[in-house]
Amino acid sequence: MPQPKVFGIVLAGGEGKRLMPLTAQRAKPAVPFAGSYRLVDFALSNLVNGGYLKIAVLTQYKSHSLDRHISQTWRLSPLLGNYVTPVPAQMRRGRRWFAGSADAIYQNFNLLSDEEPDYVIVFGADHIYRMDPRQMVEAHIESGAGVSVAGIRVPRQEASDFGIIEAEKDGVTIKSFLEKPADPPGLPDSPDESYASMGNYVFAAEALIDALDRDAANEDSDHDIGGDIIPMMVAKGEGAVYDFKYNDVPGSTERDRDYWRDVGTLESYHEAHMDLISYVPQFNLYNYEWPILTWTPAMPPAKFVHETEGRIGRAVDSMVCAG
Repeated sequence: MPQPKVFGIVLAGGEGKRLMPLTAQRAKPAVPFAGSYRLVDFALSNLVNGGYLKIAVLTQYKSHSLDRHISQTWRLSPLLGNYVTPVPAQMRRGRRWFAGSADAIYQNFNLLSDEEPDYVIVFGADHIYRMDPRQMVEAHIESGAGVSVAGIRVPRQEASDFGIIEAEKDGVTIKSFLEKPADPPGLPDSPDESYASMGNYVFAAEALIDALDRDAANEDSDHDIGGDIIPMMVAKGEGAVYDFKYNDVPGSTERDRDYWRDVGTLESYHEAHMDLISYVPQFNLYNYEWPILTWTPAMPPAKFVHETEGRIGRAVDSMVCAG
């Protein structure tokens, strides 16, 4: 049986006002994280590690450093037809910029007509996590839904801060999609937990195109994937939830299973970094079976300088050996 054709789209046009001043001169997905990475590297690493090697990154707001990072870092082999390419706003649907995340895809329908995929993965670009997208695609195909939404289990008392997925009794079909509800619904198998949307989606390509066409014709829409497209498809009975709890990433442990952080505020950004420098961080950057990839500059090795005036290096109670 032939493998389905899957195309990846990463939504990376976010302004990131709540991360100011870190976003004063760059898009939110270009904000550095953990010293070596950009936020966009986490979504791209998950897709590439999963074997999805045709990816468009849709950019808009102050995108120069983001476009440069993608072009310099994410160079896949064109000989094999693979690519990660930044796609800035181009006014393909008239003299206007992207009006929202749904409009960003709508204005780039040429990408879908060029690739003719069976399924389209749409990931956000500003979360910290590991995920094997192959498992979500498989679950989506089995469900027969038009769209699958990745949901992470959060305590019900904290769920009012998120977009919440209400599931039917089967635990898969989405009953409703609620934006920061005052009384979040519990899960069929765990009443004290709720599904928070992770902002990761898998669409049947035809269902996505149809939904975007209908959304574009609605003048009252905000043209947002989470706020407009998903509720529209859920109302038609086309939505399924994918439980992130059961995503088994190669090399992961029970400690970092289903780790996911939204670092959209300075406070959450700081907290995620504090976790990384703890003695045993919950999120393990040293998973070599599922690496987080980025660009590393060509730098000379470190050395001790003993005789330069004003710069004296000392190794105390240390072992220095070849590394």
